[in-house]
Amino acid sequence: MVINFEEELAKFRPSKEVEEAEDAIVNMNLKDMTDIMLEILKEKERQ
Repeated sequence: MVINFEEELAKFRPSKEVEEAEDAIVNMNLKDMTDIMLEILKEKERQ
């Protein structure tokens, strides 16, 4: 049995759970290293 990848990709539909998780992750206001470094620099400038 040979898998027809084009046919399988055409049938693919992402699950709602994955889409909801993606939306939740994108909408989260998480700090990254740049944000943390900017906060440290601002604190140093105030001192």
